[in-house]
Amino acid sequence: MAPKPKGGGGSRGDRPAGKGSGAESRDARRAANLKGGKAARDARRAEAGKKGNKPPAPGAPDPRGDGYWGDQRGPDYWKARKAGKIPSPSAVARGDAPAPAKRRGPGGKPGGRPPKGGPGGRPAPDDRGPRRDDRPGAQAPPLPRDMPLEGQLLYGRNAVHETLRAERRTVRAIWATTATASAEEWLEGEDVRLAETDALTALAGSPDHQGVVAAVDPYPYVELSELLAVPSPLIVALDEVQDPQNLGAIARTAECVGATGMIICRHRAAEVTPAAVKASAGATEHLKVVQARNLADALAEAKAGGAWVYGAAGREAGAIGYTQPDYTGGMVLVMGAEGTGLRPRVASTCDALVALPLRGRLDSLNVGAASAALLYAILQQRDRVDTGT
Repeated sequence: MAPKPKGGGGSRGDRPAGKGSGAESRDARRAANLKGGKAARDARRAEAGKKGNKPPAPGAPDPRGDGYWGDQRGPDYWKARKAGKIPSPSAVARGDAPAPAKRRGPGGKPGGRPPKGGPGGRPAPDDRGPRRDDRPGAQAPPLPRDMPLEGQLLYGRNAVHETLRAERRTVRAIWATTATASAEEWLEGEDVRLAETDALTALAGSPDHQGVVAAVDPYPYVELSELLAVPSPLIVALDEVQDPQNLGAIARTAECVGATGMIICRHRAAEVTPAAVKASAGATEHLKVVQARNLADALAEAKAGGAWVYGAAGREAGAIGYTQPDYTGGMVLVMGAEGTGLRPRVASTCDALVALPLRGRLDSLNVGAASAALLYAILQQRDRVDTGT
């Protein structure tokens, strides 16, 4: 016998060919296995097609045994089977599983939902009392026929009172509760229509009406030239302030310090709405407001008319202390929007930027609070010049 080569066994090609001898390549064996599996699967499908076998319906007996068709009945079916809500097909075939109970209504009658009215059923709509919209006082009173399409519904005691005092726009109608009409002296002599609180809430669209609502004409905006015609005007400009509460608060402070008027942006900014009028406690009815299409151009017009323009900014914007400028004569104080401040073109139009000192941990003030601080600092300086102190 010839000795074995070193390394043992010799090469794979030296072995005799035969079944199971390893002469077949790995790819050939894999192809044969795949072919055999596909053929068996096709044969099984063909046999099932001849007998008309299909997956049974959920809950029906399966002659091939439970789970033959895999998960074709879905995970919900098997969860219900496991919980005992659906009997097994074999139990149904033996007759051990009870038939599903039919839903019965009141009186033992088979059917679905019980009747809405009557014993044992839901109360009829008439038995539950009137709906909210059908209750007395829930409907808003009708508007006056002569009210303009762009008219407003002002609400709040101060807002309505100051509108009557200012006499800048026509009041078409006033609604008030009995308590408010008898308690407010300024309503004496007015044609007040009595209404319930719920009716005023529906009319104003807000529960903050304080018992009085008024239908008025649109707000009378003015032109910038009307403000600049006043000697040494004090004007407040808002650069895209969008919160009507801030607009109302600034307008209230501006009116209290005797400002000539206010400039607001026509686009992307709050307007003089009923909410702003109420937030200002009616100050917008006395303060003249300009809606500028372009605030930078309006500031340039004010500078051409002899007014100085000061913008409120932070220290990081290169602003000076708020006590350094000379606020006498005609001037415009520009306040930036919430969170963003002054836009670059508006800031570049200003003659100077001023800043309030911040000694605490926060790095900014609310625009309403900053406006109040600056306006009263301006008022203090202007009063000193006027009184000579």
